[in-house]
Amino acid sequence: MLTFFPAAIRGIISTLFLVINTLLFCAPLLVVALFKALIPVKGFRTLCSHILNNIVSAWISTNSLIMRLCNPTIITSSGLSSLDSLDKTMSYLVTSNHQSWADIVLVQVLLNRRLPQLKFFLKQELIWVPVLGLCWWALDFPFMRRHTKEYLAKYPEKKGEDMKATRNACEKFRDTPVCIYNFAEGTRFSTAKHERQHSPYQYLLKPKSGGVGFVIGAMGNKMADIINITISYQHKTPSFWEFLCGHSPAVHVHVEVVKIPEHFTTRNYQEDRGYRAEIQRWMNDLWQEKDALMDKFKQEER
Repeated sequence: MLTFFPAAIRGIISTLFLVINTLLFCAPLLVVALFKALIPVKGFRTLCSHILNNIVSAWISTNSLIMRLCNPTIITSSGLSSLDSLDKTMSYLVTSNHQSWADIVLVQVLLNRRLPQLKFFLKQELIWVPVLGLCWWALDFPFMRRHTKEYLAKYPEKKGEDMKATRNACEKFRDTPVCIYNFAEGTRFSTAKHERQHSPYQYLLKPKSGGVGFVIGAMGNKMADIINITISYQHKTPSFWEFLCGHSPAVHVHVEVVKIPEHFTTRNYQEDRGYRAEIQRWMNDLWQEKDALMDKFKQEER
């Protein structure tokens, strides 16, 4: 490990290696994606999707090596063995609390090669991110355009576009097993947001059930479980730069497989008000348990 370098130098080295690694894997990924787009044969496209997923797995594995080389952060995990018995031909919904962009790196590394590849719902504007935007497009990451209430009041015909994008993405995912990653809180935790929400939880923001409920309904019997992840940083939540520099002394990640109630998979989130209320209560209960687990971790730290 390069721990003898000052933290800022480690951060620069980590960033440089991660950029080089991304560029190296981007080239073959885009070539395969181009063939997939040009040859509209279902079997061939399924094969291309399999190759693309293997390329991403190799990219994540190399990122993991880079982090271990440059980052002294101690990462402990619990519950990972619960993933070993899961059916890899099924799709799964992954959700976690969200405190830092480092969360995504941690979850990718821990779930890599254990479950189907993670897919994120991304803002439409992110397609213009250099290199990564093309990669996300090539990997069929769904891009969504979220409109403000003021915009929808002026253009009511645009209402429901985000749900339509979710539905179209889920139709693609029904052919190839995936893990759809959804941050139920909708944004990163901060003390100001916590106070503004009057959140009933000590360490969490209120969960939103919309994304979870719609994806479960759209995927139907192709999705049986939620992978519920709890991330607890010791002492201080790091920014992504601080994480690259190794300023996060330790982090605990707990993984739990939660069975999705069978009747959830046959209901319509948009049209069924009772279902919306029921799944919100279900998410609130999951978040209550998550908050208690984080409190347990914090007590152990002290």
